[in-house]
Amino acid sequence: MLSKLAMASCGAVAMLAVSGASFAEAGGVSVNLTNGKNIYENGKPDTGVPACAVCHGDKAMGNDGMGSPRLANIGYVYIVKQLTNFAEDKRMDTVMQQMNGIAKGLSEQDRRDLAAYENSFPRASELSDLNALKADGKKIGEAYKGEILVKYGRNGPDVAAKDKVSACVSCHGYNGRGADPVYPKIGQQKYVYLVGQLTNWRSASRTNDPMGQMRAVAHNLTDDDINNVATFLSQAPDSTAGDGMDVDNQTVLKNIKAVH
Repeated sequence: MLSKLAMASCGAVAMLAVSGASFAEAGGVSVNLTNGKNIYENGKPDTGVPACAVCHGDKAMGNDGMGSPRLANIGYVYIVKQLTNFAEDKRMDTVMQQMNGIAKGLSEQDRRDLAAYENSFPRASELSDLNALKADGKKIGEAYKGEILVKYGRNGPDVAAKDKVSACVSCHGYNGRGADPVYPKIGQQKYVYLVGQLTNWRSASRTNDPMGQMRAVAHNLTDDDINNVATFLSQAPDSTAGDGMDVDNQTVLKNIKAVH
């Protein structure tokens, strides 16, 4: 059986390979930010692609009411991979599979351009309004319990195998701020989307995780666990006192030629 470290390494290689944006090819890749911006704001009417901003917002911060995720600054490689997986029907967890049709209307270069544009926004936050969601009937978890799972997981000799959960930070970095270029930023992601995706990973209705990593992690999460983790992550700062590391999730972009 592979060790957790070996699985993480294999997953990293797999994600980079699938994304088409590995460091090995970075020097030969260019992205057109103007094209990415145009598609994001206006879509591609000739291929039936609507403006991304309609669902994801003008600043790519997502929308809890629509269940759409934040895309800004979550990681170039990750977005390219997701768009590619949607286009190839390797990910089919969105309502009516609308993202599959949209991604099919994008060329490979369009996907790269969009991913680059979405990761070019100033690093900022538009956090989920948990009070408003609760008032609308959404179940909100307990942040302190979510923080324990995010930072430490649920392990130890006294924890049954069926209850064990790996810490989110082991792959996604401090407070889920991202471990570019492999693992996306999940901190400050929209609450509704986080709950939805953790539920999808648990049920295996989403299966495009390298080596089945996320399915393995989510398998032992209860509904309360999912709500608690989403509550903490949706509000989690990128850094706190004593942790001044600045993460921009643009490791790959710094090695790619951007044109306007």
